[in-house]
Formats: sequence, structure tokens, C-alpha cells
Amino acid sequence: MAREISWTDVGEIGILLQEKHPEIEPYSVRFTDLHKYVTELPGFVGDPSKSTEGILEAIQTAWNEEYEDAK
Repeated sequence: MAREISWTDVGEIGILLQEKHPEIEPYSVRFTDLHKYVTELPGFVGDPSKSTEGILEAIQTAWNEEYEDAK
């Protein structure tokens, strides 16, 4: 079973997004799509209405770091 994650688990979310969507360049993703990707992750238990632009920016940055490392 996947570990439970929420909006504050930015680094973990970045890793999981890179594993699930390795072909996507993170900075090309709109926040509406990023929100959907995050809430669909296995183990995600956060309240979908609790995300903010700042949280999504942090997640996108963490995902991009993983994306760059994987190149």
C-alpha cells in the first residue's frame, strides 16, 4: 500500500509525478492539470480544495528537479 501523502509532501509528490509521468516536462503543465495529477496519485489523502497556487508552484519545482535529474 502506498504511503499517505498530502499537499505538504512536496518532495515526495515531485518524485511520484516524475515516476508516473516521465515524458512530461513539468513546467509545461497547467496548474489545473497538475492539481489533477496530484490528486490522482496513489496514497494521496489531501483535501483537493486545500491546494493553493504557492503549493502547486512548489510541487512543480520539485517535479522539475526530479525531471532534470532523470535526464
